[in-house]
Amino acid sequence: MKLVVLGAGESGVGTAILGKQQGYNVFVSDKGIIANKYKQVLLNNNISFEEEKHTESIIFDADVVMKSPGIPDAIPLIKALKQKSISIISEIEFASKYTNGIIVGITGSNGKTTTTMLVNHILKKANLNVGMGGNIGDSFAKQVAMHNYDFHVLELSSFQLDGIERFKPHIAVITNITPDHLDRYNFKFENYVNSKFRITKNQTETDFLIYDFEDEVIANWFKNNKVKATLLPFSIKNKLEQGVYLEDNKIIIKYKKEEKIMSISSLALKGKHNTKNAMAAAMTASLLKVRKETIRESLEDFEGAEHRLENVLKINGVQYINDSKATNVNAAFYALDSMKSPTVWIVGGVDKGNDYLDLMPLVREKVKAIICLGVDNQKIVQTFFNVVDLVVETMGAEEAVKVAYKIAEKGDTVLLSPACASFDLFENYEDRGNKFKKAVREL
Repeated sequence: MKLVVLGAGESGVGTAILGKQQGYNVFVSDKGIIANKYKQVLLNNNISFEEEKHTESIIFDADVVMKSPGIPDAIPLIKALKQKSISIISEIEFASKYTNGIIVGITGSNGKTTTTMLVNHILKKANLNVGMGGNIGDSFAKQVAMHNYDFHVLELSSFQLDGIERFKPHIAVITNITPDHLDRYNFKFENYVNSKFRITKNQTETDFLIYDFEDEVIANWFKNNKVKATLLPFSIKNKLEQGVYLEDNKIIIKYKKEEKIMSISSLALKGKHNTKNAMAAAMTASLLKVRKETIRESLEDFEGAEHRLENVLKINGVQYINDSKATNVNAAFYALDSMKSPTVWIVGGVDKGNDYLDLMPLVREKVKAIICLGVDNQKIVQTFFNVVDLVVETMGAEEAVKVAYKIAEKGDTVLLSPACASFDLFENYEDRGNKFKKAVREL
């Protein structure tokens, strides 16, 4: 069997390793230059590859093609493969065939990384044999190849879910759905929503779907679509027949029996959105028979994700916060909503069809100055120049931080929460966050 892997990043190289281990004849093709660390892995494993081109004669000879999530369906090569009826799958589809471990799949526009890390943290504390991966850390395929985990906790993007056929998590979590990546979905929100719900498409009555009860997009989808899985919503406003809810500011889990887990005041992560993430994680762990004491301890001592509302330093009474992972408007909304002091907001990058008007009330209330960090800031400037006294355009993290340092006064916050992708000026959101932190430390 010939397996062709398109894209030699984390998921591509993981698939290549697993494919070789499973006896496939593997060929890796990348249109760009393959990063050194991945090239070494391919060489060490004697896997044949090409870079800076796609040789169609070799690719069209495949029995199955694994397409990396970053490659759009719309490119001619993918269309040609479909015309030839060559099977195109995603890495998580390929890898799931080769593990007997229980899969927890977590998706959503925001909160999926934090929720994935929370679930992993709880299961580790419960001494379970667990691996965390997918869209975070190691690829699922690499995990399956290298370890024999009993549990896989996977953060899943819509792009990863687009390429599944039989992939089925025992527990699926949808944290929320807000417009994101619309450039990949013909600017149709419903296409993106349907992608997210693919996480439950193969689930049966013995599986579980955990979701935000208050999310209108999710609620509307349920009006027109049936799900086989057992539904376990979480809610911070409503008492539920079944699921997770708050009573007197305590997290209550109700499924078969009712359990008080803890007071939200002792959660390590603050903010409404983090309470929801904690509820989803608690429900997941409870289904996996983790003791409530372990769940509570884990949620009390968890340290947050890097680049997500991460306190960097306080300088001259000004707090600098790195929220580089806020790559869409809704994530920036959470960040601005949690600001308690006048804010100098660093925003911008690659716009994915953003509508900034949702942020208007928060910007009016909290933001004293906007610093644009991107190549094309026109939309941001046009939206906010009447609302904020000062809007400055910059072309790099260091410049943005220096401008912020001049503007911010004692008691203010400087918040990097870009609401955009980072690829115009940076490698990725981590690179953007790291450069921001370095610039702050060098002030």
